[in-house]
Amino acid sequence: MLTQSEWSKLNPNPLQSGIVEVFARENPVLALMPFQSIAGNAYTYNVEEELPGVEFRTYNEGYSESTGVINPQTERLTILGGDSDFDVALIAQQVGGNDTRAVYDALKAKALTLKWLRTFFEGDADTNPKEFDGIKKRLTGDQIIEAGANGGAITMAMLDELVDAVQGQPSAIFARKSVIRAYRNLLRASGGTTPETIMVPNFGRPVIAHNGVPILPIELDTRGTEILTADETQGTNDNTCSAYAVRFDIDGLHGIQTAPIGARDLGEIDAKPAFRTRIEWYSGIALKSGRCAARLKGLTNV
Repeated sequence: MLTQSEWSKLNPNPLQSGIVEVFARENPVLALMPFQSIAGNAYTYNVEEELPGVEFRTYNEGYSESTGVINPQTERLTILGGDSDFDVALIAQQVGGNDTRAVYDALKAKALTLKWLRTFFEGDADTNPKEFDGIKKRLTGDQIIEAGANGGAITMAMLDELVDAVQGQPSAIFARKSVIRAYRNLLRASGGTTPETIMVPNFGRPVIAHNGVPILPIELDTRGTEILTADETQGTNDNTCSAYAVRFDIDGLHGIQTAPIGARDLGEIDAKPAFRTRIEWYSGIALKSGRCAARLKGLTNV
């Protein structure tokens, strides 16, 4: 499995590679998440529900039969895309050219990646059958940690508990910028020196880390609103937010796709004098372990 950036390095199509680079640059989840290419429109896998029993025995004694329990899951692919048109007159009048057209294509790619990012966290197929379920809807039970009955400010202990709720080392913690600012303030208040930083592949710059786990900011969506909202309800408090810790790998959380993000130059279209670029992606996510992600909810650092 490869990340979208790694897929783009293997792709000889400059148009498509450029679109993929925009996806990874604008979307910290896609910068880290590996994708498995599949055939068909759905992906079936097994989730461990219960391990089989084992036991010690004496000589000539048999074992008690015990069989593990697995729960088959099926994830469907969703279709995300859009068209970007560039008037031929702009080229004829030398107002713009292919470089200018590429700017518009990049804007479309940015809109797509932010739409996908919002769905990764907030998607709900019951509300919108065209999209996939995000991790907010998928996480239950012990994978949800509450910051107090009516919410509370982030603490080091809360982050430790969030990281520990993920089996294995999380790939990253995702949070609002306000939560990351609050974490920096905690470090200053504790008399700490320069915060620990770490370079994240495909992200392009060092970021702050908590015990070796990078904390990546989730910013605005296509509508200019926060993706990780500050209007979640925790007890009597209606103004809280969440942070997420995620482990990306083949046995944890990963993406599925028929192929990497596609970008096609359709040339001049018949409907109007414009060159059209179509960007389209058939994708989804697979959460193979109930402990590959966790949510810390009820944070008042909004």
